[in-house]
This record gives sequence, structure tokens and C-alpha cells, in this order.
Amino acid sequence: MTVLHAPSRRDLLLGSGTLFAWAYIPKFAHAEGRDPRFLTVVLRGALDGLAAIAPVGDPDWTSLRGDDALSLTGKAPALKLDDYIALNPAMPNLHRMFQNREAIVVHACATPYRERSHFDGQDVLESGMTKPNASDSGWLNRVLGDLVRGERVNAKGSQMFAVGPVTPLIARGPAPILSWSPQQGLPVSADTIQRLLALYRQTDPKLADTLTDGAKLTSIEKADGMMQRKSGGPSPAQVRAYFAEVAGTAARFLAQPDGPRVGALALDGWDTHFNEGITSGRLSQLLAALDDALAAIKSNMAPVWHETAVALVTEFGRTAHINGTEGTDHGTGTVALIVGGALKGGRVIADWPGLKPANLYENRDLKATTDLRAVLKGLLHDHLRAEEIALAENVFPGSADVKPLAGLIA
Repeated sequence: MTVLHAPSRRDLLLGSGTLFAWAYIPKFAHAEGRDPRFLTVVLRGALDGLAAIAPVGDPDWTSLRGDDALSLTGKAPALKLDDYIALNPAMPNLHRMFQNREAIVVHACATPYRERSHFDGQDVLESGMTKPNASDSGWLNRVLGDLVRGERVNAKGSQMFAVGPVTPLIARGPAPILSWSPQQGLPVSADTIQRLLALYRQTDPKLADTLTDGAKLTSIEKADGMMQRKSGGPSPAQVRAYFAEVAGTAARFLAQPDGPRVGALALDGWDTHFNEGITSGRLSQLLAALDDALAAIKSNMAPVWHETAVALVTEFGRTAHINGTEGTDHGTGTVALIVGGALKGGRVIADWPGLKPANLYENRDLKATTDLRAVLKGLLHDHLRAEEIALAENVFPGSADVKPLAGLIA
């Protein structure tokens, strides 16, 4: 059964995630005796790549971030990846994957988007276009249509389903979708609500009124005594449980012999303007939740982990400097993380731009030196055997000069 709804572009970008089926094993993969799985995880809100994966070997790193700079020593030492790069200590599962050659870090990367609007940045990230509002379909859905069909995964028809009530833009297109939602959704923080209200009071007053009414309703104590936390957002335990449930469920379906082979989901909350908490606060808690989600994916994909590649991407990075409220503002360069048993992993890939003031993009951001589309093209070409011409012309239009990053898949 296909989900029949007509969500707005706003809904598509706010959707919590989706997992949809490719009914056939790609022909070339089948001929090679392979049955690849591919999952994309969108980290919505702009991940601080420098806080997640720190350039501890850069001579300007400590002076740039001061007491907030991760290091290999101290109360919360970072986890060493190589002589130059270290991982946030909240992610020991990812560290073990890296040591087992099941993870790759691509640093100083970004989409072609160079402004700092969340909605436009997410649009470019998920549509695969060079500018926002250029398409109502997503690159992941379009690549499925370009794959050469091999044998059916399920002789009785494909199983197609979505994680979350609204299909995000990355998965929109001709592939039919079914819906699955977690029993408990993740509560929306007061900060997120206020930012949406500020945006829509200018662009969509009716939606702003609706959001205002909704916020009032959630603040009313219910008869059973259940209500939102006074802080207005989910607790760390709620975030960890939600991330693990959504990611783990996606993995269980992908691991089924007659289940889907390609999917996507979104994990929100990465907009850290204030009190970021790199090692003991909000960002650390989010990274720990993401680390749990990666562990759930690996555990539930266990029978086919060796056939699996998972790409974790975000719309842009954050400022190189900490701001006056102990947070970071919207930036440019960030990290892309790839995990899976199908990888040629245990590597950090970076054309490192340096952190001297003269090397920062517009004197404030980590400069992007790797196009995220090159990373995604490399995965889609080598793992799913998508053709380069289709990737350049249909999946990521206008990207003929962006060559696939080779050698990511073992």
C-alpha cells in the first residue's frame, strides 16, 4: 500500500525520516554475487564537525577553541583516529568501528550551498541540486530509478515503508512509500519552536498561529500528569532511546532477506547556538545518542553487515569559533561519516584547509575542500553500481565536474 498524501516542501524537510524499498537487487551487484544495503542518515540542524571530529594536530586548534578544544589529554580525552584527527569521547562505538576498518571520516566537506539557512541548506542536501527549491524529488529516490534491475528481492512484491509520518525530500520521487512511526515521538525543544515561529511569522502567518496554538496545548498539564519537561526539550535518555529505536528499526528491515535494500532517515536536534557542551553538555549527549544508534544499526544488520554502507550527512557546519553564549552559529565546512562492513575503512579523508584566520571561509568557518556530492557519488557508484553519467545528469544534476570519490568500498 502506498502512502497517499501531498505534503508541502516545508513538511518534506521537517519529516522525521523514511525507509523505502528497492524491489530489486541491482543487476551488476547480483551478477557479482553481492546484495548491498545502503542507508542515509540526515543529521538535521547542522552538526559542528570540529567538535565531533577534532583536528588535534592543527597548531591553531587550541587557540581557536580555547577550553572547548578537544585534546588527547585532560578530563575527557578525545579518541585518537590518526596523528592529526581525534573523535569526540562520546562516541566509543564509532571509534571501535574505525579501528575495525568499518568507518571512514571525511572532513572539511560540504554541499554546494554557501549560505546559512537551515531550510535551504537541507533542501540542497536532500534534493541533490545546486540551489534550493529546484526540485520536488530527492537524490536517493532518483538513483533508484536509474539502477539497472536484477532479480526481485521479494517475488511477491517489494516491502516499502517509512519511518515517521512525513516523507522527507531525500526520499520523494517515483518510489512508493509506506509509513512506520515510533510509538513515542521525540519532543520538540522550546528553542526549535521559537525559531520556527520567528521564521513563519514573516513567511506564513497561518502556520505561525498553528504552531503557537500547538505550543500552548503541549504546555497544559494532562489529566494523567504527563507533560513536557520544564526545559521544553527531550531529556538525554529520551533522545538516546529515540535515536536507537528509529535507527535499529531501519536496520532490522534492511537486514531482512526479502526486505528493502535502500533507505533514509533523519535525526534532528543539531542546532547548537548556545551551551553546546562539547564534552559534558548537549552536543556530547547528542553524539552519545548517535553512537548508540550506530551500535543498534550494526547489531541489527549483523547478518548482512558486510554488505552494508551507512552515510551520515548534515546540511552545513558551524562557525570555527565559539560564540558569546558558549555555542556555535551556522557555518560551512563539516564532516561526513560513513560506517559499514562493506567499507575500506579505518581512514580519515581530508584536504585539510588549516585553521589560521586567513584560511577560514569568510573569516569565520571551516573551509570546505571536499564536495559532499563526490562522497555520495563514490558510495552510490561503487556500492550500488549507479552509473557515473546518471549520477552527474540525473541524481546530482550539474555535477559533471565533481568526480566520485573512489576507494570507499572494499
